[in-house]
Amino acid sequence: MDNITRQILELLEDNAKLAPEEIAVMLDIDVAEVQGIIRELEDKKAILSYMTLINWEKVGEEKVSALIEVRITPQRDVGFDAVAERIYRFPEVRSMRLMSGTYDLAVFLEGRSMKEVSHFVSTKLATIEGVVSTTTHFVLKTYKQDGVIMEDGEEDRRLMISP
Repeated sequence: MDNITRQILELLEDNAKLAPEEIAVMLDIDVAEVQGIIRELEDKKAILSYMTLINWEKVGEEKVSALIEVRITPQRDVGFDAVAERIYRFPEVRSMRLMSGTYDLAVFLEGRSMKEVSHFVSTKLATIEGVVSTTTHFVLKTYKQDGVIMEDGEEDRRLMISP
């Protein structure tokens, strides 16, 4: 990957709202070049999605997040992939990763209540063939997500100067 492509990816990763025109100015290159690089990255699935990170509590919405540790039995010829695919296809699953250590999959979900998350785990997740065990951890508070501090407790200490 060339340096310009890397810089474009880093800028978009930090702020998906940046327009190609803004990126072109920041990198001192032609807008058409930026648009072409972005289109190529989207076509080859290097750029998968443009996301907005929302603090739902700030708009009065309560969501429950949980990390579910899942132990599974790998299947012949496909390993963990077949069971993993069955799990990540559920709309409740926000993110999922294959892990090393005491469990195999880290499944991150969201629901409207602890009861809804518990119901999902007990009726959908734990009943999948190949799932050996699950351990549910409810998120109590998010301090930082995807590199963004959710609530910066640091007060602005600059002095206001009025004319």
